[in-house]
Amino acid sequence: MSVPDREARVIPITEAPSHDKPGPDPLAEALAFLRRRVTGDYEVDEFGYDPELTDKVMLELIRPLYHHWFRVETVELKNVPHDSGALVVANHSGTLPLDALMLQVALHDEADRALRLLGADLVYQLPVLGHLARKTGHTLACPEDADRLLRKGELVGVFPEGFKGVGKSFSERYKLQRFGRGGFVASAIRAGVPIVPTAIVGAEEIYPKIGDLASLARLLGLPYLPITPFFPLLGPLGLVPLPSKWMIEFGEPVHTDAYDPSDADDPMLVFELTDHVRELVQQMLNELRLRRGHAFPPFL
Repeated sequence: MSVPDREARVIPITEAPSHDKPGPDPLAEALAFLRRRVTGDYEVDEFGYDPELTDKVMLELIRPLYHHWFRVETVELKNVPHDSGALVVANHSGTLPLDALMLQVALHDEADRALRLLGADLVYQLPVLGHLARKTGHTLACPEDADRLLRKGELVGVFPEGFKGVGKSFSERYKLQRFGRGGFVASAIRAGVPIVPTAIVGAEEIYPKIGDLASLARLLGLPYLPITPFFPLLGPLGLVPLPSKWMIEFGEPVHTDAYDPSDADDPMLVFELTDHVRELVQQMLNELRLRRGHAFPPFL
């Protein structure tokens, strides 16, 4: 009995379908970003805030400082409201206000909230810096701007110590200066939003201020011109911040919705609440500093 011939069959081998989607093309994204900038196809709010430029350019430039140089660690982010207005009140230090930038990165990247910082008049008198500040969501530290932002449900950041805090000497580190006249408390009461006391540990060590070129500072219209162990001795190299270990803690909110908006005009109430928030931040600083330990661990 003959066996029928069997035709040889070639069975194609197919690759298993891949479930991995290709990632975004960085070049295509960059070109699309540039196209939007050239054509003006991007959004800017009434204060000049440009969310795309902030995230894709400005914050991207300082993220290496946040993650690798200062190794910032955040604590109790749960105390930051997810989608409603609040006033973040923090200590200010470091000779140069890098603490404001690190706080902005922390809230943007880890809490998914854009922080609208209130800045001093001097910031907006400087041509380039003032423009960049507006683009990244900062605005003038005045009641009108603070009230409008808070009522819109924005997360607003303020440093009540001002230049007295950021420019204090190294010997006064982690000792809070006066909190101004309490304008930030009045704004929170008028908007009925919580105040989130915030402690930043690590900024005090980046530029240890041991002196001040006061006469030259006045000539230049600056609040101070610091002398550190490395500046002006090492010239531009002295402007490199020391790699201290940073921690940022967000305290339990101080609620203001129980007050009537008219209570914002009561100076005694505003003063008492301002002093209470200041005490909370100072206590948090003391505890967080102990928790952080040495500013410059032996193994960075």
